[in-house]
Amino acid sequence: MNTSWIDLNQKIVIVTGGNSGIGKHIVQRLLDNNANVVVADLNVENGEHENGSYTVKCDVTNKESVEAMVNYTVEQFGRVDALVNNAGVNLPRLLVDVKGEQPKYELDESDFDFMTGVNVKGPFLCAQAVSRHMVKQESGVIVNMTSEAGMEGSSGQSCYSATKGALNGLTRSWAKELGKYNIRVVGVAPGINEKTGLTTDSYNEALAYTRNVGVEELGTNYATSIPLGRVGQLDEIADLANYLVSDHSSYITGTTINISGGKSRG
Repeated sequence: MNTSWIDLNQKIVIVTGGNSGIGKHIVQRLLDNNANVVVADLNVENGEHENGSYTVKCDVTNKESVEAMVNYTVEQFGRVDALVNNAGVNLPRLLVDVKGEQPKYELDESDFDFMTGVNVKGPFLCAQAVSRHMVKQESGVIVNMTSEAGMEGSSGQSCYSATKGALNGLTRSWAKELGKYNIRVVGVAPGINEKTGLTTDSYNEALAYTRNVGVEELGTNYATSIPLGRVGQLDEIADLANYLVSDHSSYITGTTINISGGKSRG
């Protein structure tokens, strides 16, 4: 597939958590498509890079950090056209560890606060900060990266699923509030995708325990559950995010698009 397929005409786009995983692919596609990109991430240093992107160290759960990042973007470029709320975390946890063999994999208050902080509070703070500028411009796009789990639920991932379900609700509500200012709000809900650096051995161990299977059983033949017969590619998710940022999707708002190869439990 051609990496440059839609001209974003120098749009100013912030991508949270854009230094790894899906976010990194979204950033590269945005650059390929002629956008100016600010990567807001905890694991970067402030500066401009050879690929044309800018990085800003940012903790999305901290209001002051978020506002400083957005203000930097506006000072640098004069405006902000789009926000991709991509930063997210997932800790596989059981509501109750019935077997009692691994209490560390039972959901506790610290895990709950961590996931809701990054996955719900973070998008709220970032959306609020950019919207203050977008309403003055009377234009803008907010893309919230959610998950199929937020629509379907997921065994061993109840808290994560709940945070993504909350983000779907915020997407619909913000679209209703901001539409009058020509600001669109859209969700993207990936299903099962190719592995990233975030899929660590410790993550797989936790997920396997919460689902009462061996780690080796996590890598199943998805042809039986995904109609297209394969997992999603990160660039395919990135292409959807780029389309939603673009003016070609100017009548799409207040909905979450499931990008899962047809997989559904419904």
